[in-house]
Amino acid sequence: MNKLIFILTVFLTQLVYSQSTVQFKGQITDSVKNPLEAVTVYLVKEKDNVVLEYNMSNAEGKFDLKIKLPEEKVRFKASMVGFKPYTKAIEKTGESTYDLGVIRMQELVTSLDELVIQADVPPIRVKKDTLEFNASSFSVRPDANLEQLLKQLPGFQLDENKKITVNGKEVKEILVNGKPFFGEDGKIALENLPSEIINKVQVTDKKSKKEKFTGERAKSEEASINITIDEANNKGYFGKVTGGYGSDKRYESSLFFNTFFNKTQLNVIGSANNINAMGFSMDEVFDNMRMGKSSGGITESRMLGLNFVQDINTKLKVNGSYNYNFSDTESKNRSTVRQFLPSGEFVNDAESESNSDSEGHTANVSIDYIGEKDSFYIMPNFQTNYSRAITSSMDQARNEKGELLNDSESYARSKGDSNSFSNGMRYMRKLKSDRQFFTLEFMNANSVNSSDALQESTTRFYKSEQEDDIRRQFQKQYSTNDTYRLTMEYSQPITDSLTLLIGSNWDRNQTITDAKVFDYEEATQSYSELNTLQTNRYNTIQTTIAPYLGFNYKYKKWFADFNTSTNIVKNSVEALYNSQNYSLDKKYIDPNVRFNISYAAARGSYFWMTYNYNVSYQSATQLLDIVDVTNPLHTFVGNPDLRPTGNHGINLSYRSYDFQTRSGYSLNGSINLMHNSIVNAVDYDEDRKSISTYKNVSGAYNWSLYGSWYRSEKWEELTMRYGVNLRYNQNINKGYMDGVTYDAITNGISPRLYVSFDYGELFRFSPSYNYNRNWSSYQNFSVDRASTFVHNAALETILYWPNKFTIGNDFTYTYNSQIASGYNRDFYMWNVSLAYEFFNDRFKAKVKVYDMLNQNTSSRRTIDATSIVDTENLVLKRYVMFSLTYSLKAFGSKESRGNRGNYGGRPRGSMMRTIR
Repeated sequence: MNKLIFILTVFLTQLVYSQSTVQFKGQITDSVKNPLEAVTVYLVKEKDNVVLEYNMSNAEGKFDLKIKLPEEKVRFKASMVGFKPYTKAIEKTGESTYDLGVIRMQELVTSLDELVIQADVPPIRVKKDTLEFNASSFSVRPDANLEQLLKQLPGFQLDENKKITVNGKEVKEILVNGKPFFGEDGKIALENLPSEIINKVQVTDKKSKKEKFTGERAKSEEASINITIDEANNKGYFGKVTGGYGSDKRYESSLFFNTFFNKTQLNVIGSANNINAMGFSMDEVFDNMRMGKSSGGITESRMLGLNFVQDINTKLKVNGSYNYNFSDTESKNRSTVRQFLPSGEFVNDAESESNSDSEGHTANVSIDYIGEKDSFYIMPNFQTNYSRAITSSMDQARNEKGELLNDSESYARSKGDSNSFSNGMRYMRKLKSDRQFFTLEFMNANSVNSSDALQESTTRFYKSEQEDDIRRQFQKQYSTNDTYRLTMEYSQPITDSLTLLIGSNWDRNQTITDAKVFDYEEATQSYSELNTLQTNRYNTIQTTIAPYLGFNYKYKKWFADFNTSTNIVKNSVEALYNSQNYSLDKKYIDPNVRFNISYAAARGSYFWMTYNYNVSYQSATQLLDIVDVTNPLHTFVGNPDLRPTGNHGINLSYRSYDFQTRSGYSLNGSINLMHNSIVNAVDYDEDRKSISTYKNVSGAYNWSLYGSWYRSEKWEELTMRYGVNLRYNQNINKGYMDGVTYDAITNGISPRLYVSFDYGELFRFSPSYNYNRNWSSYQNFSVDRASTFVHNAALETILYWPNKFTIGNDFTYTYNSQIASGYNRDFYMWNVSLAYEFFNDRFKAKVKVYDMLNQNTSSRRTIDATSIVDTENLVLKRYVMFSLTYSLKAFGSKESRGNRGNYGGRPRGSMMRTIR
């Protein structure tokens, strides 16, 4: 396969470089000869204004365009907000370089800032802090969705998990006309929104509701995408229905329907299947096949979702949703754990089977009011869930000589209910001065959980005279969690660049867990004898008052945000255990610091740093001096002398994208330093039964580095995208084992290479390679080091030929080294899809083969601070699926029939004149 990839890459590279290209270069300045950065320059066909190539000027105002000129006449154009568009007819001379010299653009002279007069819409435009793409300037298949459009935009990267980054910044929000589209993560919009109705793709920094109202600069290092739809297309509906059935009684079905009318939007989604496709996700070619690759278990699921968005008026907006989910999962697992000790090691082999199902309902609503002086929002959320499970397991532990130390079998049946309610409310008031605000915020989260379980277990010990542990019990558990927060804040501008923030937080969190265990009595044939050693009740109440002081600083390309608070904490814990009452109060005064700073080095280049210091506090089970013998192989003892854990966190990021070369890179680094980390101090007896308590250690930390470089190039119909990612991380762990302190250093390195070729509407060819290596070194253990590595090679091909057909292949090879005997080290995964569209592309018939070679497996090896773990789970195996999809859509007053030449009723590079 590697030879095939190499040959194809060389062939395609030679093909594209054999094309003769012409270079256009020059420099753009304003009327007083200052260079202009981020001016959009592009070449269009004179006849129909179709965009041939585009770019943006750099910090020196220089630009560079390379293109194979068509036979038709072409024009060169330059566009920038606030300047008159520039256009020039290109006279063909046969030269390989056209030097356009210095181009002076004239400022628009107008007293109306909102006046925009534009004859042409450029492919890319920069508007203050917004990067805007004209969707009609980018060629995609007429039946493409938003995902396929984003892949064509410069600076956009989509990985195999559909995580989107723009110029190195991760996208955390996708809006349609400024509104959520079935949740702000936008995944459903990504897969289902037709590209033909999209007008603009706007990229900004992701802002909170508060930042949107106050006009503050975004503090997060995350991006937001807003998809705008032409007014003519903002009335209509689109959707699709899919049904499929296959071998081994596998089935799938899905429903998506969206209707919108100016200020109203209604979405309906639904799915039912038994192929591990939880939730709603539908790939363009491979449907849900990728979701079941190596996930543990086989799940049958059903879901239904409703979402609505309504603009009551210009100030009041309402958004709500309801979701129903059901799942039934069959699981089988086996594992081998090699546990390291200072005096030696032992191996634990375990097997388990389970069948579980859950059914839940979720409903939420968001009401936003944004006026001239006031802003208010309320976001209540309701959830309820019911679950059942049947589980059986067996395990055994052996020493280095293979001698049996202990073994056990268990069987359990359980059922549970959970209900929760959360709400967030915020009121903001603009005061007299600019950037002067008063904010009052309240949030709560309340949950109630209950469960019943019948459990039988037998545990035998072979190296001591300890009696076997035989249990036949009924367990009843009840827990609640109640969290409340109240925040008041006042902001006051000090200078044009500096704003002062003064406020205070009040927090209260209470967690109650109540477990009752009853032993089976032969005399009464019932579970009536209370087991006091396993019956317990814990209550933790943590109350915090945190006055804070902060500053926001904004000057030219610099932005800084600083916040420091003093946490006054009372941590109260109490418990009932073995008919005795325990209680403990702890009081603390600790600092909390947050600092962000960013610098826009140049257009497309950014530096960002954040520092956080926070303190986390102990739970009741960690603090109270109670011996918990609930688990027959693991006994836990609390420690009243535990101290809170402090954490210093630093994150650094630098990213850059060059529109001239269509290339970019990003560098990220992070480090976390902990003091007084809470760890388990474990002692093993000769039967390898453990007794552990909690202790504080200092000196533990972790750090990581991540870098990526990517580039795209285009020659005629051929587009090539390629890049490399590299991640390195290290964790330094400290702890106690058998009374001895230990140090464990774990390392991981993960390079990834990928390339993708797209040739018009004919094919896509995407090979990639991942390598993951993990290694650890130990002090005061019986072993010095351990390591493992994983190779993963993938090849995706999609062929849109013959006409109306789509043929997809998704192939991966995985090799996992040094995995334990009896586990699969390597396997091939091959998914195939063949689709045919008919009846004006309304219908799509498809046949798919999942796991063509029937080799899917979930064997894994992981290394942590004290052990090596090999696991293997039940996975979905080969099946054949036949499905039929019906699509419908109508925009404006016209029904779309899926014509491949339809571009939403407008030609690419269309003309428009807008006055606002």
